[in-house]
Amino acid sequence: MCGRKTLTRDMQSIIQELAIDEWIDPDSYTASYNIAPTQRSPILFFENSQRIVKSMQWGLIPSWSKDKTVSSKMINARSETLTEKPSFQNLLAKNRCIVITDGYYEWKSSRNKKQPYYFHHPQKRLLLLAGLWSSWTSSDGNKILTYTIITTHPRKDFSHIHNRMPVILDPTSMATWIDVESYSFNDTVDMLGPCPYPLVVYPVSQEVNSPRNNSPDCIINISDTSTLDLF
Repeated sequence: MCGRKTLTRDMQSIIQELAIDEWIDPDSYTASYNIAPTQRSPILFFENSQRIVKSMQWGLIPSWSKDKTVSSKMINARSETLTEKPSFQNLLAKNRCIVITDGYYEWKSSRNKKQPYYFHHPQKRLLLLAGLWSSWTSSDGNKILTYTIITTHPRKDFSHIHNRMPVILDPTSMATWIDVESYSFNDTVDMLGPCPYPLVVYPVSQEVNSPRNNSPDCIINISDTSTLDLF
């Protein structure tokens, strides 16, 4: 699963790299080294032939759900079963999105502890995670926008750390994934595999275990890179 991520870039560089047409709620954006489920972060989607960014809450709440607590169980969606799950299948046609990140964490289980690892792009570009979003309205009329991250089996070079990884798209695939006006979900199925390029990955401090810790210390490499062989 993917249960923690980062977005540390300034807003202007994100807008430029992704050719964003409109950022609806720019004042809500704060760079973060430790984004956890239930927290809000920028999500890219397509509307009226434009690339739009809006802040959404991590953990999908289907529009038909009576209880928003289901979001804690829907931070991820398995690519292999998207068309089988009622929570996701109705979103595949028009509610595809990109979860904007510049890195994510996974925990490797060992005998007595779980060691966190940080993954990022080799050139420190944005990681474009395939996602689905939904709009849910509470009984008192409060509308909440939520999202989930689609996961797949890992690249072979990461499988010793975790048995899942987020679906990471390249810029061309990203453009197709979010363009719900021109492309159906069937046009995008082949994109939902492991990352097409290698990532940089290294162990980080246990400090990241708590979402309260949100500083550059979270992504510091604690290994001796000359002896760490991950690839």
